[in-house]
Amino acid sequence: QVQLVESGGGLVQRGGSLRLSCVASGRTIFSYAMGWFRQAPGKEREFVAAISWNGESTDYADSVKGRFAISGDNAKNTVYLQMNSLKPDDTAVYYCALRLGAQSRWREIEYDYWGQGTQVTVSS
Repeated sequence: QVQLVESGGGLVQRGGSLRLSCVASGRTIFSYAMGWFRQAPGKEREFVAAISWNGESTDYADSVKGRFAISGDNAKNTVYLQMNSLKPDDTAVYYCALRLGAQSRWREIEYDYWGQGTQVTVSS
């Protein structure tokens, strides 16, 4: 069994930055792809970013390209999401997910384990 715990969320002003962390326990993240998704109030959960098992491949939603960066630290069993130039539209609960496969994917159904989420609120 895998447990994923997100942290780093909070309240930030427009244009500010946050770094989310996701620590995995129960299984090393080495060899597995990881992703970040988000869900805003009244909306469906959507893909944000993903990284392949070796970090060589990353994917981003168009809405965050150039502003967000996903990275991983296998030694710490942790995945990060650096979020810059934040906008009010980025307000959501952010979820970390692990996929029992090597390559990154953007579809929710491709992921096997999920964290509980961390709230990000961007004020205008």
